[in-house]
Amino acid sequence: MQCLCFAIALLAPLPVFAQVDATSDYLARMDSDGDGRVGLSEYLDWMGYAFDARDLNRDGALTADELPGGKGQAITRQQHRERLAATFKKQDVDGNGYLSAKELAAPPQ
Repeated sequence: MQCLCFAIALLAPLPVFAQVDATSDYLARMDSDGDGRVGLSEYLDWMGYAFDARDLNRDGALTADELPGGKGQAITRQQHRERLAATFKKQDVDGNGYLSAKELAAPPQ
């Protein structure tokens, strides 16, 4: 839950690129290969854009001044990806290595 909150906090102040009205819309945007499901690499790529947008000096780490509110513990891109991967694994309820629209819509585990 803490990982998801961090990911959401990273996304919060960024502009919305397009309106997403349903989970299927969200899945379609994340599903870069169009197979109707989201693999780990697609998930990491989609969720990682917020990190990259905040990493103003492009050093691969978010320092306090780059975090929402201008404070907090620094985090590296690798640490962020590891947290996202753990969140993905929890959301992948059936353990098949992909997130379906149903799994994306489910509350965080």
